[in-house]
Amino acid sequence: MTSTGDRAPGGSVRTGRRTRLLALVAVLGPGLLAGLSDDDPAGITTYSVLGAQYGYQLLWVLLLSTLALIVFHSLGARMGVVTGQGLIGLIRQRYGVRAGGIALVVLVAANVGTTCAEFAGIAGGFELFGVSRYVAVPVAAVAVTVLVNRGNFHRVEHILIGLSAVFVAYVAAGILAGPDWGQALHGLVVPTMPLTRDAVLIATATVGTTLAPWGLSFIQSYAVDKKLTVADLRYERIDVATGAVLTGVIGFFVVVACAATLHVQGVAINDAADAAGALEPLAGSLASALFAVGLIGAALLAAAILPLSTAYSICEYTGSEAALDDRFTDARPFYLSYVVVIGVSALIVLLPGAPLIPILVLSQVLNAVLLLPLLVFMYGIARDRDLMGDHTASRPAAALYLATIAVIALCVGALFVLSVA
Repeated sequence: MTSTGDRAPGGSVRTGRRTRLLALVAVLGPGLLAGLSDDDPAGITTYSVLGAQYGYQLLWVLLLSTLALIVFHSLGARMGVVTGQGLIGLIRQRYGVRAGGIALVVLVAANVGTTCAEFAGIAGGFELFGVSRYVAVPVAAVAVTVLVNRGNFHRVEHILIGLSAVFVAYVAAGILAGPDWGQALHGLVVPTMPLTRDAVLIATATVGTTLAPWGLSFIQSYAVDKKLTVADLRYERIDVATGAVLTGVIGFFVVVACAATLHVQGVAINDAADAAGALEPLAGSLASALFAVGLIGAALLAAAILPLSTAYSICEYTGSEAALDDRFTDARPFYLSYVVVIGVSALIVLLPGAPLIPILVLSQVLNAVLLLPLLVFMYGIARDRDLMGDHTASRPAAALYLATIAVIALCVGALFVLSVA
């Protein structure tokens, strides 16, 4: 018979594993939501165009963008946990009121443009099922507003994480398209690049949609709102890596689905809704429907989360209360900022003749351009020992941040040169 003493070590191991698993589950959220929300309609459109126009050739851009996402989302989460402040609040403290104001304007401009893209995706996705944008967009705007304004932190988080399960649809659509996996692997690891304006434009948009300015702000502010501590950092790294890798995987399947069908057949598309419609005769009605469902789900998830980034940032700059657990009367600027961003973005998309396709793609190029000053600010804060203490970025980490910033600057610079040439 096995004694109690013999069973104790195994029981302790199991208890330790269970404790670590519960700790990880409790921390999950900031990295997962910030990462997956990057696969929004603007992102899906960008990846769809990437695959339809260039096949598997530019998959390596998506891989590098995903690695950059891991690097800077990890930094953002660490900054929030260590300092207890969001990005805009830290920029104001470190660089002054004027610099904080400039960063806020940059972020709000990028966020409103991208929120418009979310509602453009909702409009396009529902129109594939015969539902008018004049019905779908207002209903979606009201739904996400009620969700955030009437729910508490954990309820909102659980609903949003549950909604993210819709991204499985893109994996299924990619498999159903029957891609050439050998070519896909080659495009993922062997960098080649047509030196044309269109190719650089879509590569820059891919960087901007994967590593978006709003995501950097959101993950930091959300980590603060979730009240994570320094002891949670090792689990939060797993959360960030999981969210970023899933983002890249979903983007990969979107690209290969379009590369295997639209690119092979020479079908030109302008947005993700076009891609979903065009897939039907090439990969079947199921692949088409899954692509459309993924587009709608992604749009709803991002439309709920992205305005939070704006609301958090405005309140950090003004010193107002900003927490999902606060009542409306206690955090009026926070909730009003959220409602204004939702309302303005939905209204722009509903304007007759609104250029939805330029809104979708060009908003991501704008993201890449506006990303640069925010990354420079983050680099300075990461190296500031007064703010970061024992969690100040090491020299190797700082070199990695600078290298990432340099690559993004190169993309933006190349796009500028080719545009004026």
